[in-house]
Amino acid sequence: MPSNVHRAKRILLRSGKSPYDVVPVEEALHRDVIATNSGNLIFSDAAHKILETPDTKVVSNGIRTNLGAAERINEKYDAFVVPLANAFRPSFEPQLKRLTRLIKQLRIPVVVLGVGAQAGLDYDPARLKPMEPAVRDFVSAVLDRSASIGVRGEFTEKYLRDLGYQDVELIGCPSMFLYGKELPVAKRAPALTAESRIAVNGSHNAVQKQGLAQVIDRAHARYPYLRYIGQNLSDARQLHWRDLSDPNGLVTEMPTHPGHPMYREDKVRVYVDPVTWIDDLREFDFSFGSRIHGNIAALLAGTPATVLCGDSRTLELCRYFDIPHRRIDKLPEDLDPASLYEEADFGALTGGHQERFERFTAFLDRNGLENTFTHGDSGAAFDQRMRSLAFPAGIRPWNEADVDSLTTRFGWLQSRITELSTDNDRLKRELARAGKADAVATTPSVYRRARRAVGRPIRKALQSGRQ
Repeated sequence: MPSNVHRAKRILLRSGKSPYDVVPVEEALHRDVIATNSGNLIFSDAAHKILETPDTKVVSNGIRTNLGAAERINEKYDAFVVPLANAFRPSFEPQLKRLTRLIKQLRIPVVVLGVGAQAGLDYDPARLKPMEPAVRDFVSAVLDRSASIGVRGEFTEKYLRDLGYQDVELIGCPSMFLYGKELPVAKRAPALTAESRIAVNGSHNAVQKQGLAQVIDRAHARYPYLRYIGQNLSDARQLHWRDLSDPNGLVTEMPTHPGHPMYREDKVRVYVDPVTWIDDLREFDFSFGSRIHGNIAALLAGTPATVLCGDSRTLELCRYFDIPHRRIDKLPEDLDPASLYEEADFGALTGGHQERFERFTAFLDRNGLENTFTHGDSGAAFDQRMRSLAFPAGIRPWNEADVDSLTTRFGWLQSRITELSTDNDRLKRELARAGKADAVATTPSVYRRARRAVGRPIRKALQSGRQ
């Protein structure tokens, strides 16, 4: 390339999908573009917008770590940016090790945006001791390729400093900077009433074991316009397919379960795109619950929110950003969202937001990354492009087997059966070429494979439609 020709910087971003990808609901659930939790897309979409400038192109790599792609990444990209949430937790250790193996093969800068360690509300890191070697390996690999590592909150900062790392910066989560230094959150009503629109969210653990089910049930009885917003892939599949095959399907107290009254009353949603999620929350008066990004979505919409913290990952973010919060283990039995709304003060949240934003962009600067608010159009082109796209609406409970709902679902299922048929034919040809024609007879028929893949949710839906 001639030296006088300017080449735009190319950033590879770890994310389930590009914000610009419009994925039909069925395909989104099949591919799991939300990486099991739609909250992941809020911070990855924010990172994409923040990093995209006239001189920087951002490309999503998908959430799965492809170790064979290292050399291609080295050749095509100038940096690998990794937004993470509670990655330092035992259940994520295999993925963390795999990500570390990829990073060790890279010769380009690797920048981590807001990683977090997960422990209890007491901030005791004892449960992380067995995975300490994996954490050290990951952090060392990252710091070999960047000036510092960004962490979500005070607990994670102390945890890494206690392990001996000094190049640790507390930056929060990029999701809060979707609109840069602007975060206008204000109460639109003096108090909540029976006419108020309230959003509630919660993890399966909080609902089943931490008393949130009772809080939701009481709010459901008092507020006719209450809506539950789920985030898990299993929640979405319960709404769209009535699929209860995941272990989460055993938690009948969840409003996403087909047996729950909020499900039957169409008062539940799950979103596969942050833009529709945030847009819908603009019409609400208040949001509360144990999901940190469920409530961040509300704050980004300008809607007041209170987080019910159940662990260190939510507590440290709330403390850093001054988000109104309560410990879920100290809630009164008769908790009413009206009391949460009344006591919530957003002065520190909005008043300190610009300083936190400048700390975040300074971290990007130190790591050689430009941002759209300093070096671009403040995201205007991003927002305009997003508004030009028709994203699917929030997933609603499948309560009726009407023609329209069946048409879209069966259309997708037909395409899957066609795909499976093609795959089945390919396997037969490969087996025949390998001289194993006798094995073909033992290969499951495409009908049986398709029935196993998609038949159960359809049967359940049709059965419910006849009730």
